[in-house]
Amino acid sequence: MVAESHPPPNDSAEWAIFDRAGEARALLDQVTGRWGMLVIMGLSSGRKRFGELHTLVEGCSEKMLAKALRELERSGLVTRTPYPTIPPRVDYELTLLGHEAALPAIALATWVQASSAAVARHQREHDIRQRKPTKYD
Repeated sequence: MVAESHPPPNDSAEWAIFDRAGEARALLDQVTGRWGMLVIMGLSSGRKRFGELHTLVEGCSEKMLAKALRELERSGLVTRTPYPTIPPRVDYELTLLGHEAALPAIALATWVQASSAAVARHQREHDIRQRKPTKYD
């Protein structure tokens, strides 16, 4: 099955995203970086505290999660709401722009999850074809 897609660009000048120094590339890197997409997806279901996000995004250190949240907040994708309580409480949630970013992120994640077994099978088959025989074969 072939998914409906947009026609490819005739050249990179049509797409600012190909310009490595451009704003679009910087945003792409941020949103699709190691933690940005997972944070966006994690917040797509609603407001969360830092600890909830840290539990949800397995493998992300507190330092890297804080960095990702700061970058997403700076870009207008996430809002941070601190509460004057003891212990301190901070909630994070997606802005309207963040929810817009969540739609393609969720679509890509859905495809990844549905296709991961087929991709793994292709990788194993490729690795077998590329394997060099040893003197013990």
